[in-house]
Amino acid sequence: MTAHSWRVLGATGFIGTAITTALRARDIPVTPVATPRLASPATTVHHLIEHAHRLESVIDYLAESFAGADTVVNAAGLAAPDQTHQQSLTGANALLPVLVALAAHRTGVRRVIHMSSASVQADAPVLDESIRTAPFSPYSFSKALGESALYRLHSQWSEEPSAPELTVIRATSVMGTARRTTRMLARFASSPLSSVAGDGTAPTPVTSVTALAQFTASVGEFPGVLPPVILQPWEGATTGSVLRDAGRRHPLNLPPLLCRAVIACARFGSGVVGHRYAGLIRRLEVTWFGQWQVPGWAHEHGVIPQPHVQEILREAHLALGR
Repeated sequence: MTAHSWRVLGATGFIGTAITTALRARDIPVTPVATPRLASPATTVHHLIEHAHRLESVIDYLAESFAGADTVVNAAGLAAPDQTHQQSLTGANALLPVLVALAAHRTGVRRVIHMSSASVQADAPVLDESIRTAPFSPYSFSKALGESALYRLHSQWSEEPSAPELTVIRATSVMGTARRTTRMLARFASSPLSSVAGDGTAPTPVTSVTALAQFTASVGEFPGVLPPVILQPWEGATTGSVLRDAGRRHPLNLPPLLCRAVIACARFGSGVVGHRYAGLIRRLEVTWFGQWQVPGWAHEHGVIPQPHVQEILREAHLALGR
């Protein structure tokens, strides 16, 4: 096995491109791996893993692609918080990571890093690094199912010294100048509707893709044992600072009770139509209220990337006028 050789699935996507760039900046050999298109009707971990074992040809393809790799990053998936087609979401966000793990196990890969989402904990008052999940939409359900399946495999392989180390990185609300979500935030922040609940000092998990990529590279190179879940570190943003950076204007300060009432009504309406707008409503809630998160593993081990969220949000604002 070639030391420090990486494979990245989803290397041409939003997060995968940034990770590949960060690895090459560190002179780490990295090879992109084409991602198979998948769908699955599974709704439980048992059926998901059972389905994965039946896809022998896909496991063979991935295992061959992983040959000689030390670390595999799964940055592929369907990043569609508003999509409701569950089988496609499950295939991309739950079945694929299981197949990646099975192929890595067969090939002798040392470490597998799966890029997940803090959305698996929904509107928890504080994001943490427990395996507890509380999905609120088809998208977050698919991400939570993928995580749970990896925990199951990790448990099954715990007595095998040669089994790959399986670690989930939960990305928070990741921004990038080319991302549609970031452009939407910049438009909102630049408009007269720009607003926060309260005084705008609440911490928010809005982060940058640059910092996430640097963090992922550092996690992969970490010499010690990794925990099952690692939360992307906070970059110091608050609900007010995010809107000021993205809109170059001060947001309105709305009464928190009014904002809560608006969110509750919106969720009721979304539930009537099959939770179609759950992702959009959750983004508004985070914009208004933010969300706390534990310092976690990154702070404990001093693996803190340089913040880039401010510059990305300011670039997004400038891009509106181009």
